[in-house]
Parts: sequence; C-alpha cells; structure tokens
Amino acid sequence: MTSLIDLRSDTVTRPTEAMRRAMASADVGDDVYGEDPTVNALEERVAALMGHEAALFVPSGTMGNQIGMRLVAEPGQEVLADADAHVVTYEMGAAAAVFGLSTRTVVSDGGRLDADALIAQVRPKGDWHLTATAAIAVENTHNRGGGIVQPLDQLQKLWNWSREADVAVHLDGARLFNAHVASGVALDTYGRLADTASVCLSKGLGAPVGSVLVSSAERIAVARLWRKRLGGGMRQVGVLAAAGLHALDHHVDRLTEDHEHAQLLAKRLGADPATVETNMVVLDDVPAPMLAEAAKAQGVLVSQVSATRVRLVTHLDVDRAAVERAADVLASILGR
Repeated sequence: MTSLIDLRSDTVTRPTEAMRRAMASADVGDDVYGEDPTVNALEERVAALMGHEAALFVPSGTMGNQIGMRLVAEPGQEVLADADAHVVTYEMGAAAAVFGLSTRTVVSDGGRLDADALIAQVRPKGDWHLTATAAIAVENTHNRGGGIVQPLDQLQKLWNWSREADVAVHLDGARLFNAHVASGVALDTYGRLADTASVCLSKGLGAPVGSVLVSSAERIAVARLWRKRLGGGMRQVGVLAAAGLHALDHHVDRLTEDHEHAQLLAKRLGADPATVETNMVVLDDVPAPMLAEAAKAQGVLVSQVSATRVRLVTHLDVDRAAVERAADVLASILGR
C-alpha cells in the first residue's frame, strides 16, 4: 500500500529516529524549579539566536503568543493585528477570554505588513474616550497569507516608530525559521525588532511539541508565572527540549528543501511561483471539497481553507518523490 502524503500542515511532522535518540538520552530535572539542564540550554540558545536576554519554553505557539502579548499589554488595553493574523484567527479568543485584552484588526494586502496602515490605526494612551493600543502583533511568515515573508524594511519602520510612540511589538514567529532561510535575514535581526517574540519548534523544524518565548529577563520572569497559572508548568520536560535542540542543530538549513518542493508544486499546479516564498502553496478558484476528497482517495491530504481555496504545506516528512507523486495526483484531478 502506498503511504499517505500529508500536505495539510507542517504540524504533522514526526520526530526522526535521530531526534528520538536525542530525546531518550536527554539529561532532565524539574523545570518548574528551573532544574532541567536541557530546557535551560534550549532557552539560552534560542534567546541568543533571537538577540534577547531570556527565553521560556512553552507547550504551544498559542501559549507563547498569548503570554507574549500579555507581557506588553494590560487588561482593558488593545493589541492591533492583521485581520488574518493567527493570534486573532486561530487562538480561540484567548486574549479576551483569558487576559482581558481587546484586539482590533486591519485588513492588509494578502497578509503583507504595511507599517503605515497599522500605525494609522493606533489609538493613543491617555485618552479616556478610547481603548489604548498597547501593542501591535506581527506574524512572520504569515500563515493565511500563504507563507509570505514580511518585508524587513516594514518591520524596521514599525519598530522605529514604536520606540517613540510607546507601543510594543509582539512577533508571532511560528515559522520565523522559514522566513530566515528564505530571506537570508538573521534571526537576531528579526528578534531585535520585537519586544516579545514566540518561535515554534514543532512546525518546519520537526519537533513533536513546543515553542519558545523570548524577551527581556524581567519580562520572562513574569512569563514564568503566567505559564504556571495557565497550567503550562512542566516537570522533566528536557525530553522535549532535547528535540528542539536537535532540530536547531539539524533541521534549519534543510528548510530550503521544503521551499524548493513548494516551488515544484506551484509550477506543476498552475500557481504563480512568485507568490510562493516559503513552504506553502495556495490554490485559488478550485472546487476545494471535491479536490480534497478526490486527493484523499488517492493518498494525498490537503487543507481546505474555503470552498474555493486549498493550501498545501511541504515539510520534513514529505520528500521529493512524495511531492512529485502528490503533484501528479492533484494535477490529474484538476486537469492541469
């Protein structure tokens, strides 16, 4: 039987045998006491990579994002974000439900950051008529934007403005490693353009679970309290942190392969390769339910974004041969 090719998301990756060995041999301790040496090593390494003082290992990107935003916004204040941002689309209203934060959104051109458009919508602090904008959240790469890499000049412009305006910047860097590899921009360059940032280990890097939140040492000390309050205090979690360290050592440069595979799919399926910047391919104006069901019947899983849009995501568990077979199946169904 031909194995299933899962292009729904890069979250479906499974740890490699080498990663499993690293996990099995991890040196562990009680992380709530700060005594897990492998977690401590992961946090120190990611903080350094991102150009920040400190870091906190959390179970999920959602927890990292939500704590990160709470560190720079108080209950009753607002976080401004893109209308399709993950923090307001896929995180179950946590900012409001858990932290009492208001969110407001600005429609962008396909998720691409326009600093001026966001700045124009900021509401000032000190005006009791208005809900003050405490922070702006930026997503890089942008999930619903099809994996686009945010322009460095726009990130820099937003950061420069925010220093004068007393508005914080939170970076949802769930796929920041993809942005780094695709653009050649250093991770610490991206990291230093945000007050708080969350990066994910369980997507393109292939770890089974976990994200890392970075910020100042003072903020991360507070973040540890929030992690505990949210039930995220973990014990001998070095077995998971070891997967993250292994991923940083072995799975960053190989993201180039995923980007190349996405280009292959785009060219075979009639998408504009110029719109494919990382590991996502979006097919528009297609009969999504029919395509998904027909592809599944032939062993290929894709993600339905809407009735007329399908997303394909390349990743560690899909090699070149599998990508080519998926392209054959999808092209045949679409008659392309």
